[in-house]
Amino acid sequence: MSSTTSAPAAASLASTPRLVLALSTLMAFGAMSTDMYLPALPALQASLQASPARIQQTLSLFLVGFALAQLVWGPLGDRYGRRRPIMAGVALFMLGSVGCALATTAGEMLAWRLLQAVGACAGPVLARAMVRDLYGRDRAAQILSVLMLVMGVAPLVAPIIGGQLLVFFSWRSIFWVLLGFGALAFAAAWSLKETLPADRRAPLGFRNLVFGYLGLLGDRRFLGYALTGGCFYGGIYTYLAGSPFAYIEFHHVPPEAYGFLFAVNICGMMGLNMVNSRLVPRLGTDRLFRAGLVLGALSGVALALTAGFSWLGLLGLAAPLFVYVSMLGFIVANSVAGALSAYPRKAGQASALLGTMHYGLGGAFSALLGLLADGTPAPMGLLIGVLGVAGLAAGLLVKSER
Repeated sequence: MSSTTSAPAAASLASTPRLVLALSTLMAFGAMSTDMYLPALPALQASLQASPARIQQTLSLFLVGFALAQLVWGPLGDRYGRRRPIMAGVALFMLGSVGCALATTAGEMLAWRLLQAVGACAGPVLARAMVRDLYGRDRAAQILSVLMLVMGVAPLVAPIIGGQLLVFFSWRSIFWVLLGFGALAFAAAWSLKETLPADRRAPLGFRNLVFGYLGLLGDRRFLGYALTGGCFYGGIYTYLAGSPFAYIEFHHVPPEAYGFLFAVNICGMMGLNMVNSRLVPRLGTDRLFRAGLVLGALSGVALALTAGFSWLGLLGLAAPLFVYVSMLGFIVANSVAGALSAYPRKAGQASALLGTMHYGLGGAFSALLGLLADGTPAPMGLLIGVLGVAGLAAGLLVKSER
């Protein structure tokens, strides 16, 4: 696979800012769909007259749907190209957003959030595949870092927007804004040229899907990258599910200020993505990847201790969380580039399985947090600490193959 492009149509796009902006918009679906409504979770609970665990399920069910539906969108992208499946997924997301805005019960909200998730995941899984269509491994890691840097604006501003909308409007306004974001993403997908030429498309069939996914799971290096990313995504979504209650209810942080605390962590992640994009040519993806794993595990253990023993109050939560979230700048882009590098002809399927493991573990552990919730930050800290160490251990599968 060339380190430049794989198709004439793609070649004209590979060096333009428009491509980076469009792909960043598509990859931001997960962040926009989760982070913007985080400050509204307590208000949503009161409005729909549901328990905290039931409301947290609106996040965990979204993540499960977001994870599993990728297994369908990825192969569809390998068979029919990237653009048309993306636009179909965005249309489903927009429909789900309208349903969420009009929901009157927790059950309705859960159903519409699931539809949102099924549509939303088409964008990220096929955007990653488009990067693999265009670039080789190290260059792909650089481009993914740039994409994450640009798309970092989404989790940076989303909770701030959500918090401010709550000041002036109800929680329903958040989902109307998400409908507008869906329209913007649809326009971005429409503007792109196809990156997968017809002669490189894979047949679509049950047998091909099953054996394709089994082959990926049998690749120890791919599995190491995927499990490592999944563990750290599990930690991130545990943080997303637990931090509104830990900050707003336990530490009495105003909802509109929560967004600014959240933004500090995203700035750290964006900063390390910038550093990663510059250091990859000199140090390589795996060295930076392992550095992120070590620091992520250490910060996770520190958080488990400070949250479990109530050390240092709000600072005891905010400081280790800042380090943990920042490490995604070293972990995600490098792990995705490494996992996809060996599969140029089924990048959609590989990207789908990778995303399923990432978001599947994210959904599972955010749901587990709901079961363990005791009104304190301790369960959140414990789970993030365990996942940080587990991610480091999974990284040994990658190292052993070098």
